[in-house]
Amino acid sequence: MPQKIEADICVIGAGSAGLSFAAGAAQLGRKVVLVEKGEMGGDCLNYGCVPSKALIAAARHAAAIREAMVFGVAAGEPEVDFAAVMDHVRSVIAAIAPHDSVERFEGLGVIVIRARAEFTGPRAVKAGDAEIIAKHFIIATGSSPSTPPIPGLAETAHFTNETIFANRVRPSHLIVIGGGPIGTELAQAHRRLGSAVTIVDGLTILNREDPEAVEIVRRRLIAEGVALREKVKIAGVSGAGGRAQVALEGGEIIEGSHLLVAAGRRANLDGLGIEKAGVELEKGRLKLDDRLRTSNKRIYAAGDAAGGLQFTHLAGDHASTLVRNILFKTPAKRRDALAPRATYCDPEIAAVGLSETEAKAADPSSRTVKWPLKDNDRAQAERDTEGFIKAFVGKGGRILGATIAGAGAGDLIGLWSFALANRLKIGAMTAYIAPYPTRGEISKRAGGAYFTPTLFSDRTRLLVKMLAAFD
Repeated sequence: MPQKIEADICVIGAGSAGLSFAAGAAQLGRKVVLVEKGEMGGDCLNYGCVPSKALIAAARHAAAIREAMVFGVAAGEPEVDFAAVMDHVRSVIAAIAPHDSVERFEGLGVIVIRARAEFTGPRAVKAGDAEIIAKHFIIATGSSPSTPPIPGLAETAHFTNETIFANRVRPSHLIVIGGGPIGTELAQAHRRLGSAVTIVDGLTILNREDPEAVEIVRRRLIAEGVALREKVKIAGVSGAGGRAQVALEGGEIIEGSHLLVAAGRRANLDGLGIEKAGVELEKGRLKLDDRLRTSNKRIYAAGDAAGGLQFTHLAGDHASTLVRNILFKTPAKRRDALAPRATYCDPEIAAVGLSETEAKAADPSSRTVKWPLKDNDRAQAERDTEGFIKAFVGKGGRILGATIAGAGAGDLIGLWSFALANRLKIGAMTAYIAPYPTRGEISKRAGGAYFTPTLFSDRTRLLVKMLAAFD
């Protein structure tokens, strides 16, 4: 007979959103059941953010060795032990894993069930030998790599982000299908670690980002030896005997040793039985209101399963929204528009809020202020001056968005994310004191650039001249 468990909340999925909510709810005294069929920690810990950034870190050190001579340090071509690099990646995952472990959550009082979950009714879920009856449910099942409809792909061995970090043999030539953030990051990392790399994309790489920022990344990739095939269509793929072939329309054949497919992701909703729970879909996605509720008001969604932007930090914010809605009964809306995004290629690209095009559409009077990294002393000292900051400022000095390209952009964008979340105006960027010499000064410089035309105008000069009469 199935074990019957009655709970306050049942969370389906132990990724960032599910774990954050489960930990908070349990510590606030609610009875929580957490169901996970795969790895604790979800995609971010096991196949996404953590392993990719660990791999990128190793690749950055290899690149630094190659480039050391510019600083007067003799180095040369690094010797890369690819298996040891992947040991490093696994060790980083292992160091973080205890925070997301079954043991930790059971220690918090959460009932953890390692099984597939399926709704059997509006307030019931079956998971393994357990039947869970709860007051509220959260679908936090994450997402999985999409498989594009390319002839021959299903029959050809290929990596996705869920499998490539288990590879311990350096590809001699990695072909990457998809030039989005995942594809671009992993392409550059493998190139720096000694693989030949080709990126194939039907559009352009990083096509959702500021074109000027993307051009800087494009130049760097080409300089490092990554082959780019942009705006091309794939006719088919094939592979045998440790080789992979990508045939482009027009007849070009790209041959490599390994194939990585990084062509987007889709929410994990299959097999959940959501129709039995009275949960509606809209264009294949969960139909949600702005409080992250489904059509069954006792069932919520968070993270990638909620549709929209697919970021770990946004999943965590979804969890906070649900804590307010479910536990504190305070209506709280999702805040996806405030989520910054970052691509950790080198140079990095980070953005928050509206893009330059979107800002102009929203407020035709908006202004773009820009400051180049080549005018930053820290960037000059480190000989890493590619990049810039752009801020988009609307009527009354309202900050509409910002884009940063360059080393550390993912860290630097946090200040602008803070400004947007707290509805600060551009003047706030001139009020703080930035330590010298740091790249953080560029935000203050951008703020100052907004006021420069007024500060040094003829009118201001006249005012200063008049005030000089009181000297």
